Amino acid sequence: MRTKFLILRFSSIGDIVLTTPVVRCLKQQYPKAEIHYLTKPAFKSILEHNPYLSHVHMLDKPLLQKTIELKHLGFDYIIDLHNNLRTRIIKSLLDVPSFSYEKLNTEKAQLVNFKTNTLPQVHIVDRYLDTLSSFGVTNDGQGLDYFIPEDVNLNDEVKQLTSKHYIAVAIGAQHSTKRLPIQKLIDVCKNINSNIILLGGKEDEQTGEEIAKQIGSHVVNLSGKLSLHQSALVIKFAQKVISHDTGLMHIAAAFKKPIISIWGNTVPDFGMTPYYGNYKINQQLFEVKNLSCRPCSKIGFNACPKKHFNCMHLQDAIGLVAVVNSL
Repeated sequence: MRTKFLILRFSSIGDIVLTTPVVRCLKQQYPKAEIHYLTKPAFKSILEHNPYLSHVHMLDKPLLQKTIELKHLGFDYIIDLHNNLRTRIIKSLLDVPSFSYEKLNTEKAQLVNFKTNTLPQVHIVDRYLDTLSSFGVTNDGQGLDYFIPEDVNLNDEVKQLTSKHYIAVAIGAQHSTKRLPIQKLIDVCKNINSNIILLGGKEDEQTGEEIAKQIGSHVVNLSGKLSLHQSALVIKFAQKVISHDTGLMHIAAAFKKPIISIWGNTVPDFGMTPYYGNYKINQQLFEVKNLSCRPCSKIGFNACPKKHFNCMHLQDAIGLVAVVNSL
C-alpha cells in the first residue's frame, strides 16, 4: 500500500510557489508515495499541473465537512506548511502523525515591534523542508517550480512583444506599503535601456496605463490583461525581472531569472527573498535601511502608518536603474 501524504497550505501565490521544493523532494525521494495538497480554490491553478502531486484538494466547503471528506482518504501523514488555527483543527480531526513548519511569529513580532532581530538566517523554503527531516528527505538544490499548462498561449500581439529583448516589471503587490509610488515607478522605467512589459492584476491596470502613457512606446502595459499563467509565460521569456515582495517575484525565481527586488515595509530578514536553490543567479535587493519604523508589519498595510512612506519614497531609483542596465 502506498504511503499517503497530505500537504496543507491555503494561500497565497508566493507562499504556495515557495512550497514546491517540498512537493518535488518528497516525491522524488519517496517515488511510490501519494502526495495530496489542500489549498483554497483561488490557488488551485498553481498546483493542478504539478507532476509531483497525486491530487489537489480545495477548501471549498465548511472546515468540518471538508475534513470528514479527507478522513475517508486514509492519509498516513500530514505536512502542515501553513500552521494556523484551521490547519490545527484539520490535524486534530484527522488524527494522524503531522509535521508542521515553525512560523517564528514571536521572533517576527520582536523585529516588527521592538526592532530586535532574533530571526535565524534561514530561508522559508529551508524551514518548509525541515518538516520532512524525519523522513530523511533532503533539499535537492533545484529551487522552486512553476508549471505552465501546455494549452496556455499568448495572443499574437503579445507574442510579438515577447519575441524581443525586454524586462518584465511586476508593478503590483497585495498591500500598498509593498508598492513603489507611481512617480517612482515612472522614474525607474523611463531610464531603463530596454523594452519593458508591465505586469500586474486588474487592480494595477490603471497604474500601468499611466506609467506607459508617461513614458512612451518602449513600455507596454499588460497589467490586468493576462491570466496568472500568461503572466508567468511573459516572465519566463524576460531577460530580467523587477518586482516588489510579491508572488510574481517567486515565479520569476522559479524560472531562474535575474531579479531586482524592491522592499518597502517588509524586510529580507523575514526569509522570503528570491530563492534559487544551488543556482548562482544574479540578483539585487533594494531597501531603505536604518529606518527606525521598518519593518512596520510582517505583511503590509493599505497606507503608511507614519504617513511619510519613507521606505519607498527614499528608494534609490538611480542606483536601481544602474543595476538593471548593467546586470
